[in-house]
Amino acid sequence: MPVNANSKVASQAHSDPRWALVERIAASQHFKSSPRLCQFLSYVAECAIRGAPEEATEQQIGIRVFGRHPGYNSSEDSIVRTHARLLRQKLESYFAQEGLAEETVITMPKGHYLPTFDPSKRTAEGAPAGTAPHSGAPEAMPSLQSRLRVPELHRPNRMLVFAVILILTTIGILFWHPWDKPQESQSGVDVFWHPFLTGESPVVIYSNALFTGDSTNGLRYAPPETSTDGQQGKYVDTYTGIGELASVYTLTRLFDSHRATFILKRSRLVTWDEAELRNLIFIGSRAENPSLRALPSTTDFTMEAQADSAGVVNHNPKQGEPAIFSRPEHPLTSDYAILALLPGVQPGKYILIFSGLTTFGTQAAVEFVCRPETAAELIKKVTGPKGEIRPFEAVLETTIVGGVPLQIRMVAIRVH
Repeated sequence: MPVNANSKVASQAHSDPRWALVERIAASQHFKSSPRLCQFLSYVAECAIRGAPEEATEQQIGIRVFGRHPGYNSSEDSIVRTHARLLRQKLESYFAQEGLAEETVITMPKGHYLPTFDPSKRTAEGAPAGTAPHSGAPEAMPSLQSRLRVPELHRPNRMLVFAVILILTTIGILFWHPWDKPQESQSGVDVFWHPFLTGESPVVIYSNALFTGDSTNGLRYAPPETSTDGQQGKYVDTYTGIGELASVYTLTRLFDSHRATFILKRSRLVTWDEAELRNLIFIGSRAENPSLRALPSTTDFTMEAQADSAGVVNHNPKQGEPAIFSRPEHPLTSDYAILALLPGVQPGKYILIFSGLTTFGTQAAVEFVCRPETAAELIKKVTGPKGEIRPFEAVLETTIVGGVPLQIRMVAIRVH
């Protein structure tokens, strides 16, 4: 629960009957696995009960609930907006299931963070039909429906109606043959992307490497694991690759065609409170994606960079496979990428990785699973006996002509 500086005012808010509803929601099955959403709800609900809307702004919530420093840039850091969307979904789900009998409903109007406490629809409409009227209440006037009551069908008439329905049904069965109609089948793209296109929007996390220097005098990679704490202005982390940009565009078209959405984050702005609740899609090299480095990595294939070349290490080569899939640095005529589907942070969630040796390899990996023919090829190899998509790691090779990845093919795969 939020800690308010004025303990007396906070105590008065907590004695309000509406606060008991907030506590029931926080203890419910819908919210018990989301402590940060509970803190969010508790804070804004207390602001509403105390009549302090000025304390329920995006800046104040970011500071008091999510630990952001005063004056942080909320236009770049969308943590409050993202969690507000999750909170609205959770509240709606709670009152549709566990809280169906609640007499008061908490809602957070879109565009605002101050919740409202409204009588539930069930309470507003009164007692269910068929219950006795409240004693002393005047008898309601008969409704139009009751005054124009349709006579009930007698049993012989009902039997006639049933007979007609049975005859029509039989005719339909005899003359309608659904097996003669072409059956709609899902494409490989639909099957592969199904877990990410349904349910809560996944988080798409693209790489943004840390550089030192500036665009005038030149940028160079900062040493690995460099911390930027207290060194604002010394490092730059706002650049990403052309392939990452093209990949996000490809995913946007895919999700739009299925009327689905995703949350886009650059790697250094990802919050794990948010990420643990969703499917994750990583775009870009592990070396330039610090969020990806914080998670369990691929085990069959990993990346290796050398002075004059880079490659994908094959830790358990099969017959005919090389120990390392390497490509020359100059000229850049081919590239390799790791495509992997791994278990997510929470059970039932997934992590999808598109990681090229260069930005072009990353782009090729995304295109591979967004093209029907190559996605179908992958589905055949990773589908389990019950039709499920099994976790896997694969290596893709692509030729590069004029800075564009072409002719993408899978050269190795390990199904877990």
